[in-house]
This record gives sequence, C-alpha cells and structure tokens, in this order.
Amino acid sequence: MEKQITLSHWIQNFNQGEFDNKDTQTQIKAGWFDWFCKDSSLANKTKKMGNIIKQIKAGGKVDLETCYVWFKNNCPLNGPLYDDFRIADIETNNNLIVVQIDCIWNDFKYTAYERLDGFEKPVFESNSSRELVKWLNQGWIK
Repeated sequence: MEKQITLSHWIQNFNQGEFDNKDTQTQIKAGWFDWFCKDSSLANKTKKMGNIIKQIKAGGKVDLETCYVWFKNNCPLNGPLYDDFRIADIETNNNLIVVQIDCIWNDFKYTAYERLDGFEKPVFESNSSRELVKWLNQGWIK
C-alpha cells in the first residue's frame, strides 16, 4: 500500500479527479490494497465508494486529519466478490470502521462494523448510501 494520506487530503484529491485514471498505479495511490477483480474495474469501484467517502464531514465518527481510507475487493470461499472500504488510524494503522458493500452474506447493501465492537456484529445496516453518510457524520453514541 502507498504511503497513507489523511482522509481530508484524500477527499481533496478525489474531488480534483486525481484518482480518475484507470491505470493500476493510480488506483494503488487511491488506496487499493488487495483485489481479485480485473485491474480495469478498480477506477469505477473507487468512484463508487469515493462518492460516499467524499461526503464524510468533520465532527462525526471519523477524524479527517488522523484517519485514512483503503479499499479491498474480497473473494469469499463461497459467493461472489464484494468490495469494502476501511477507515484506519494513520498513526497505528488500526482499522476503525469497515463498510462492506453488496456482500452476499449481509441483508443490506451497506453494512458497517467497528473496532470497539471487535468487528463482531454490524453496527449499521442500510440499503441507502445517504443513510450511511448520515450515520458516518453523526458522533458515536456513548
């Protein structure tokens, strides 16, 4: 994986079209770490997930200055490929939130897990990307 950049910087780069190029090096710079799909499909996946990520605002569940995003295209032993994006701490590299998209094992299009729960059970589920963004932009309930 390339050197991590803050989420605020990633969003700025995304909005400026820096991850639009379909070449593999550009997509690795965007945050792709592991994939089983064709290299040529990464840019479309980046755009799809990036359109959600770019809406994350300061003051919610994610600190835009101390976190980074990375992408994974998962290949389960049984079932089709699915994507996720992970929000991790830039200092420790610990994943904080994992958002799975279109995973056959989930009942919803978007399913989120978080570190404090040990990634054991979903902390958010929805078929709406707007609801996902709203959830990400709310603070943690204590």
